[in-house]
Amino acid sequence: MNIRHLTTVAIFLVLLVQVNAQKLKTAGYKQPEVEVGVIEHLGDTIPLDLWFYNENSEQVTLRSLIDRPTIMSFVYFDCPNLCSPLMDGIADVVSKMDMTLGNEYKVITISFNTSDTPEKAREKKQNFVQRISKENQKDWIYLTGTEENISAITAAAGYKYTPQGLDFAHPSVIMVVSPAGKITRYLYGLTYLPFDVKMAIIEGQKGIARPTANRILEYCFAYNPASQTYTLQVTRIVGIITIFFLVLIMVILLIRRRKK
Repeated sequence: MNIRHLTTVAIFLVLLVQVNAQKLKTAGYKQPEVEVGVIEHLGDTIPLDLWFYNENSEQVTLRSLIDRPTIMSFVYFDCPNLCSPLMDGIADVVSKMDMTLGNEYKVITISFNTSDTPEKAREKKQNFVQRISKENQKDWIYLTGTEENISAITAAAGYKYTPQGLDFAHPSVIMVVSPAGKITRYLYGLTYLPFDVKMAIIEGQKGIARPTANRILEYCFAYNPASQTYTLQVTRIVGIITIFFLVLIMVILLIRRRKK
């Protein structure tokens, strides 16, 4: 087999690997319309000029806060069920990750209850930042706002909730946005693996200089919407290994031909 044939085979195998990977990624996955839940808006940009009140009663815009990858969550402060465990899950993963809050990422929690106030936000925040060093607590920001702005940000995020008496039916999810406000990932549940959150933050760093190791991790691992976690991209790795050995064979054949 000559070098031209080997090159053709290599290109064919790489294309085959990529096509199969895309089929596996998208097969049978379609987001349903829901009344309560999440309609993912991956790749969309949230409206950064919306304004809210932070826990110190200061009026701030999302643009003024989001200057690095940011974990965002939606709660209401009198929630009897999901919201406290969700915020506890965020506090837990922030305390365990080998990334520094405030330096490499931020956290923003927005109340979707228009009755919530900055005073309530400040009180709720104190319950969940105890595991975080004092100098970094300021980078977990709690926001309250008007119905118009709350509706705009939840709609942009695809976050669907509905009133039920004095409470709300709502999903349990966090999302990561890039410094430009682009939604890059959703993670579901009440507890989160440090690895999953770190990977989501790395994805949110697009356009920002980062360590080479992080780029390798992003390439080898990808988010699986069916299992809602990160999985090893076996097909990509197989493709890389295949290319490596084909190039090695071509080099060996070329060297042998020259010796003859």
